[in-house]
Amino acid sequence: MKLIRTFILTLFIFSALSARGDKLAHLRSARKIVTVESISAPYYTIQVVALKEPPGNANFFASLSQAREFICTDGFVRYTVGAYATFSEAARELDALKAQGFSDVFVLNTRKITLNNSSQTPVVDKNARPVAGVNYTIQLAALRFPVYVSEFEQFDNVQEYYMRDRIYRYCVGHFDGAVALEELAKVRQRGYPDAFLVPVSKYQAFKIE
Repeated sequence: MKLIRTFILTLFIFSALSARGDKLAHLRSARKIVTVESISAPYYTIQVVALKEPPGNANFFASLSQAREFICTDGFVRYTVGAYATFSEAARELDALKAQGFSDVFVLNTRKITLNNSSQTPVVDKNARPVAGVNYTIQLAALRFPVYVSEFEQFDNVQEYYMRDRIYRYCVGHFDGAVALEELAKVRQRGYPDAFLVPVSKYQAFKIE
């Protein structure tokens, strides 16, 4: 019964998103568009566009190998490419992007924007070492719009979490801290180099049943 309710809920969400013209869900699940959850170094990037809503035409991103999506408190969703240690490093790439048709590109210092994250969303230290006796899961992706868990075809039993920052997080597995690093290494080798460990207790209340 839970599976049926989850399927109906997900189908409803997908229908609503389709009606709004969102065409980017598959790009997020394929990690061609990556939703940024926190601001960290390197801080310089190149903004290609800032919109009130995601673009309705996925072809906008066809010439980009990967774009990052910043959902900001000023109401804009910013899409950028690259991550650079200095302003000058980023500036050197502007002409190449302009030649691809992105005429409004400029260097963005991400420390000057504020992400639209709720203070009630759990904060996870991605670099913290796991503790034996604590139960962990592995986050595969964080997406602005939901996808079917079958998108993560390499894994069984992927869990979906929806938090107050309106980001969907997809995780796999429950592991004791004593073996969590070994399991994380296996997941990264299967095509998810940015995967990281999360204590199950931090996400449990936000699980979609």
